[in-house]
Amino acid sequence: MSENKNREFMKSDFAKSVHERSDQAKGMPFPPLQKEIPDGASPAINLPDPDPGLIQKKEFFQLLQDRQSWRQYSQESLSLEELSYLLFCTQGVIAEVGEGYASRRPVPSAGARHPFETYLAINRVEGLEPGLYRYLPFDQGLLLLETSHNLLELLSKAALGQRFVGQSAVVFAWSCIPYRAEWRYMDHAHKNMLLDAGHICQNLYLAVESIGAGTCAVGAYDQAAIDTLLKLDGKDEYVVYLAPVGKI
Repeated sequence: MSENKNREFMKSDFAKSVHERSDQAKGMPFPPLQKEIPDGASPAINLPDPDPGLIQKKEFFQLLQDRQSWRQYSQESLSLEELSYLLFCTQGVIAEVGEGYASRRPVPSAGARHPFETYLAINRVEGLEPGLYRYLPFDQGLLLLETSHNLLELLSKAALGQRFVGQSAVVFAWSCIPYRAEWRYMDHAHKNMLLDAGHICQNLYLAVESIGAGTCAVGAYDQAAIDTLLKLDGKDEYVVYLAPVGKI
């Protein structure tokens, strides 16, 4: 039965021999930890440095107690400083290791592979046109993919009719580039990558709570629709998690 197969997937079947057979063991070059900027793309938008002065709740235990999922958001915009803070808290780069071999970030990742890219569907962020963007963690910047004033309907449809997704100030969409982890762990990588996605979203929950905003993790969406919206091929890169963010 399919549920038995899925249950087995959740278990650890890691084999030590993977370190003898992987592309890493074969001396294959490691995949980059940030997608390249395409030729002809718009100039990157520099983000402000992450500012801890934005934090309203400084008690960690209080953050844990107050953390919850929010599905209603005000029409207030996020500031660019707030967006930069949230991006850093989830996928920012603290230090580069080995000239791009790995990176240290605010969230853990198996083997420091960090196989995710962060896409943003922006409705209301001060200083930014509504549209689709990609986060550049090694540059603390944004790459504009396309402007759009029709995100509410597109996002709500892709999220299977969950209209609160499109009504947020910004939607975080985390895509996975599986080869970043497969390069080291082969077919043992995929469970770890899903665990890593949970680490990222929990950091977002705590970060938004600290600045008086809210989020709601979303795992129910139309895979083909959201991949198409972000122009992902659905094979070598595909969305694994969504999280709308807005003021509450």
